Amino acid sequence: MKVERQRTPQELAPAVTRLFELASDKTKRIAARWQVSMGAPVVTRAGEYAGRNWTQWTQGFAYGNAILCYDITRDAKLLQIGRDNTLQHMAEHITHIGVHDHGFNNLSTYGQLRRLMQEGIIPQNEWEMNFYELALKSSGAVQAARWTDLPDGEGFIHSFNGSHSLFIDTMRTIRICGVAHTLGHTLLGEQDRSISLLERLLTHAKTSSRFNIYYGEGRDSYDTPELRGRTVHEAVFNPKSGTFRCPSTQQGYSAFTTWTRGLAWAMLGYTEELEFLATLPESDFTAIGESKADALALMKKAARATCDFYIHQGTASDGICYWDTGAVQMHKLGDWMSRPADPFNDYEPVDSSASAIAAQGLLRLGRALGKGGETYFQAGLAVADALLQEPYLSTSPAHEGILLHSIYHRPNGWDYTPPGAKIPQGESSMWGDYHMLELGLLLHRLGQGKYYTFFDAE
Repeated sequence: MKVERQRTPQELAPAVTRLFELASDKTKRIAARWQVSMGAPVVTRAGEYAGRNWTQWTQGFAYGNAILCYDITRDAKLLQIGRDNTLQHMAEHITHIGVHDHGFNNLSTYGQLRRLMQEGIIPQNEWEMNFYELALKSSGAVQAARWTDLPDGEGFIHSFNGSHSLFIDTMRTIRICGVAHTLGHTLLGEQDRSISLLERLLTHAKTSSRFNIYYGEGRDSYDTPELRGRTVHEAVFNPKSGTFRCPSTQQGYSAFTTWTRGLAWAMLGYTEELEFLATLPESDFTAIGESKADALALMKKAARATCDFYIHQGTASDGICYWDTGAVQMHKLGDWMSRPADPFNDYEPVDSSASAIAAQGLLRLGRALGKGGETYFQAGLAVADALLQEPYLSTSPAHEGILLHSIYHRPNGWDYTPPGAKIPQGESSMWGDYHMLELGLLLHRLGQGKYYTFFDAE
């Protein structure tokens, strides 16, 4: 990508205000028509949200959108939507033993509501706070229990595909283990063995770094220095022996190309863990036989490598990415990295949701690195600037989405292609909308000289 000028968060403030005005109206209209019997809203088809009932991983985003909009607008109706639906419909996600995504559903609901109370945005209530924190403790422990042991002390939280499957996505969801750890919680195993949630978080991050990210260190024939920072969606293991078998992908084009939403999950996940671990005392690490300095170095290495790949090889010139850097028809776009992304092309779709996730990762890494992070911070602002404008910002009241040109599952053909088009375009996803609003909240706070994280209130 090309960052052609310097920006400030204050410069983007009017666009952020507009984002939340549009999003608030859309969120209220969806809530008014949506029934829980319809499942969770996942993606739009011809501008209207529809469910896809194979997993409800987006339900928390739907309610989280309302909570994030309330944070900015203080519209009481939005708080009611987010809080009432969390109370009534999210309990099953706390104890869901079949998924790797607790940090999505439960931090976007219980976690955001807890943050609002910590910050004094909603009134203090001891029992309500206890309720949110019990949910987060339980969710973190259930997530950590979804564990595959590997030789030499390695291991990972396995995906919903099974105990053999390590998804890069989970780097954004293991933060639930971090929150539960800070609340003083542990996972109790057989014979009351106490299992550290921080240890599970760190071990998962190390395993993902080793098997899902390439550093140009010759791991295989394609792990070359010029491709440093690329990611693979899935690492496959023999769950009985713990032996690594092969890279794989569920939603990308191939195991040897980079599915950009997976790249973005790594960018944001490792950067958030870098922020989080920096706040913990050394004693938390020594208690589990770890070094804080080593843990921070691992997170920084992974965050920088993936963010560098995004900036230099993963996007078009405006910082917006296509769904996979090596998709089969990308060559028909010519020198696609030298010009702005074209969501209306005839060959391969853009994935704006990946760009929204990546932008937050770039901003957070830039801030974490201080003076050495200005390149990342400006790249994040440039991506955000592009997403806050048409054709990515959904300005039509007739369209229920907030962020347009999001892609769910290109190989399976789950995305809507409008009449007359050759590829999916013009549609939204609930995770894309949610992460666009998270990005908007971060920009809003930065513009005020403030900040926010998943693990602590300002």
